[in-house]
Amino acid sequence: MKIYGRSITQLVEEQLMKWQAQNKKRKKTKEKPGPIITVSRETGCGGSEVAKRLAAKLGMDLIGGQIIQKVAESVQMSEKIIKSLDEKERTKRDEWLTGIFGSRYIWTDQYFHHLTKVIGTIGRHGSAVIVGRGAHHILPKEDIFRIRFTAPMDFRISHMMAEHGLSRQEAEKFIIQTDANRRAFIRQYFHVDLTDPSQYDLIVNLGALPIDVAVETIAVAFKSRWPGILAES
Repeated sequence: MKIYGRSITQLVEEQLMKWQAQNKKRKKTKEKPGPIITVSRETGCGGSEVAKRLAAKLGMDLIGGQIIQKVAESVQMSEKIIKSLDEKERTKRDEWLTGIFGSRYIWTDQYFHHLTKVIGTIGRHGSAVIVGRGAHHILPKEDIFRIRFTAPMDFRISHMMAEHGLSRQEAEKFIIQTDANRRAFIRQYFHVDLTDPSQYDLIVNLGALPIDVAVETIAVAFKSRWPGILAES
């Protein structure tokens, strides 16, 4: 699988090199990792594009759900990500996870084991926009900004038709199935309702806002919570 013309392995290796450089800099300057933005979105609403532009505006890494899924499925890639933290930081991450899951810190399968540790590792490195895979249920609430993107069904169908050349029937079927799969995933692993508004800090209707306005709105809300974090656009 390729994303933006590069394989998942290439993207992971590039991210690891970036983290290594950041780790060296932080050890010298004692700089703390920045907060994380997590993104949940309805299929076809345009949330992935907003996440991409938001990450660029804020100077943060963009880590998509497809990347996380493939890393969690690959023991070799997962271990590379996990080992990108030093022992002290890995201990802190595991303390996070133990505190979050409590008695539920029992791995139901290898995928969930790696998914949780990989997202926890990204959280320890900080300064990233994570799309999907239930990241907002894994990382501590005080260190993340949880966004949910929505849009009316007609808007999403039209978007999918234009973006992927689908018929209306194909687009609607794809949206319904993908949304159902995402809800089932969150319910299976985190025992919550994906659509519950209390799970998010900000819900944005992309059917009512142009993408650039949505990006600016989120950036302002994010900056109000962490003053000084916003990078120059």
